[in-house]
Amino acid sequence: MAGDKSLTVQGVEIHLTTRNDEDYISLTDMVSKFEGGSSLIESWLRNKDTVEFLGVWERLNNPSFNSPGFEGIRSRAGLNRFTLSVSLWVNETHGIGLIAKAGRYGGTFAHRDIAFEFGSWLSPEFKLYLITEFQRFKQAEAERGLDWDVRRTLAKVQYRVHTDAVKAHLIPPQLSARDAGFVYASEADVLNKALFGMTSADWKRANPDARGNLRDNATMEQLVVLSSLESQNALLIQQGVSQDRRLTTLNGLARAQMQSLLTNPSLPPLKSGPLLN
Repeated sequence: MAGDKSLTVQGVEIHLTTRNDEDYISLTDMVSKFEGGSSLIESWLRNKDTVEFLGVWERLNNPSFNSPGFEGIRSRAGLNRFTLSVSLWVNETHGIGLIAKAGRYGGTFAHRDIAFEFGSWLSPEFKLYLITEFQRFKQAEAERGLDWDVRRTLAKVQYRVHTDAVKAHLIPPQLSARDAGFVYASEADVLNKALFGMTSADWKRANPDARGNLRDNATMEQLVVLSSLESQNALLIQQGVSQDRRLTTLNGLARAQMQSLLTNPSLPPLKSGPLLN
């Protein structure tokens, strides 16, 4: 594991470490500015939605992931007596997304994908601060020949969490691939309408000469909120909430989160991609 580096986020020093050329961010440092401190990590880990998220991330990134071990943990998640530590997660699943690091600047570290998700759970505003500083750090590395794509990282994991929820709860087993595609597209447009106020097709009709699609032309703030909405919609789908009610709820969340991000005068803007028309 490589030596420590750090970011300063809202006045808090947050340490990074590297494992197999991947960046890991200290969750222990992240919670130091929040009431509850390290107990927040314990609360997040015992959340059933967190367990589902970690399982999806490991399946995407870890060829040695122990699925039977994960199923054992998932079957206990949600029970009042359920707790989950990093060491238990690693031992039972062979997980690589979480690290318990000893020594100076030790604590709980998470792969950047997971750390961003944890940041969203703590506060969408804090997540944006964290991404801003992390992007600056990676841009400095890029000048030395390294590269990192913030948009690709934001899009990857929550997209899979969302589509897995759609597949599990909204698509009957007998549905054809073509009809299933319509369901996925419909749910994607629920998120689009909640955040952007239009479907992907609406945007394309309004911007016939634009390159890419609606989300390709989103601001970084919008992508941060979209990542949060994907997680929230997956949870609402699992709870059996109807699509029209989900749209109303998600629109309210989108408005509140965008208002928080865009009206905070001390929040540094992320410049990546043009504003929507």
